[in-house]
Amino acid sequence: MRRCAAALLGQRARRRWLHLIVGGALFMPFWMVGTVVVGMLLGEGGLFTGSLGLQFGAYAVGLPLVAVAALFPLARPMSVATARALCGLPADTLADGPARGREAKARTAGWLTLHLGAGALISGASLALPPFAMSVLALPFSAALRESELGRLWGLDHPWWTWAAVPAGILMLLALAAVAAATGALLARQAPRLLGPSPADRLAAAERRAAEAESRNRLARELHDSVGHALSAVTLQAGAARRVLDGGDGADLEFVREALTAIEETTRRTVGELDWVLGLLRRGDRSEEGPGPGPGLDALEALVRGAGPKVALTVSGDLAPVPEALSREAYRIVQEGLTNAARHAGGEPVTVRLDARTEKVEITMENPLPARPPVARPNGGHGLRGVAERARLLGGTADAGPADGVWRLAVRIPR
Repeated sequence: MRRCAAALLGQRARRRWLHLIVGGALFMPFWMVGTVVVGMLLGEGGLFTGSLGLQFGAYAVGLPLVAVAALFPLARPMSVATARALCGLPADTLADGPARGREAKARTAGWLTLHLGAGALISGASLALPPFAMSVLALPFSAALRESELGRLWGLDHPWWTWAAVPAGILMLLALAAVAAATGALLARQAPRLLGPSPADRLAAAERRAAEAESRNRLARELHDSVGHALSAVTLQAGAARRVLDGGDGADLEFVREALTAIEETTRRTVGELDWVLGLLRRGDRSEEGPGPGPGLDALEALVRGAGPKVALTVSGDLAPVPEALSREAYRIVQEGLTNAARHAGGEPVTVRLDARTEKVEITMENPLPARPPVARPNGGHGLRGVAERARLLGGTADAGPADGVWRLAVRIPR
């Protein structure tokens, strides 16, 4: 009994009934246009005073107009929002955005016609049937009703039949609730089929997810290269300064001063780069300007200087004609190469060669292999993978590994 009552008048049933009433309200303008058209054909007038044929004729004319209105871009988003809110459907079963393609537009037209058409009938019954049922219920208790047209229609020649009006009125109300619940359940079952994503919608969603994943990967690379390099360089410089100071009275204070200066420059530069990376996260807010360009090859000397005295830089060719995007990515590649060397080279000298004399920008970084292999990081590293991704996105190549007694990172990127 409780389950039956919940199916007819529970929260879900009430929300779906409301969904149908919303459809009936949306159908009213189309029905009014149909009333004018059919009234002109039949020679009848009045929206609510016409014959039953006029009312249903207007209903028949309004349904095709609903199907035409469903072709407008706003039709599917509005229908999806209403169905999600009132039909209790999972969000992923319905499509987002306007319908794309003939098939999706046809399904949207089918849904809107079904929703507004069924909603008009249920709304009309919800307005007309409850007052009639309540009047039938009151027949045994009201002499005025028994003497009215309703009483004569009900047939009061038999007194015992008068009390049959009570269960009849209750059954009318229950029948209305049952029809509304069944119609709401029908629409809920048809919604995923008629408003669900089409192949074009799934492709667009997959492209959005791919773009979001690429954006996250880009931010991860920027943070890894910028912050990771800064921490490695600061750790290296601070460790070198500490070892010099531990040497006693003969400590090379000039070396310590240079190390502290390098730490200061590195942290100041990294704060600026971090602001730039965080600005990428705010780029979606149109009220703020996007971040300016990140560091490029013009900042390469400062980067190498901050990496310590054992890093030597050689530049061949003019860097000014290098495109801005390539300049930024080349800077990040050198930055990650220096970070990798600081972690794994064991303090060995590092040489950085950048050749921009040909149609390709070539970056080569080498350091002697340490006597003892470096200790592997617990979770591995992603720096060299990020270098390969940057090079691949620009149509270039990246190779890294031991060769001829040195560790070599070689990157070639076309201009």
